[in-house]
Amino acid sequence: QVQLVESGGGLVQAGGSLRLSCATSARADYTMAWFRQAPGHEREFVAAIRWSATSTYYADSVKGRFTISRDNAKNMVYLQMNSLKPEDTAVYYCAAEFSLRTTILSRPTDFRSWGRGTQVTVSS
Repeated sequence: QVQLVESGGGLVQAGGSLRLSCATSARADYTMAWFRQAPGHEREFVAAIRWSATSTYYADSVKGRFTISRDNAKNMVYLQMNSLKPEDTAVYYCAAEFSLRTTILSRPTDFRSWGRGTQVTVSS
C-alpha cells in the first residue's frame, strides 16, 4: 500500500513562490504526479514525473512557472511553484501509480494512490 503525505501549502501573495513536498512510500519506478482541485471545480492535472527525473510533463496553465522533481533516495516528490496567480488557489494532491505503459498519466483515474492534500491560497 502506497502512502502519500503532502506538506508545504500556505497563503502567499500573487507573484510569490511556494514549494510543496510529498513524502511517499512508492518505489522509484512509480510515476508521481500533482493534481489540484478548487471549490466547485473538477480535479485537474498539474504535473507528472516518471522514473527518469528528466521525464516531466505539465499542464499548459503552469508551464514555465511550476517545476516537479523527485529525490528517490529520500522518497520525496516536490512541486516548486513560482509566479503564483490567484487562479492557482486550490487543494493540491500528490498521486502515485505504477504502469508498464509509456503513455503519459495525466487523468485522476490513472492514479490509485492519493495523499490527503494541502491547501494553497494565492491572494491578489
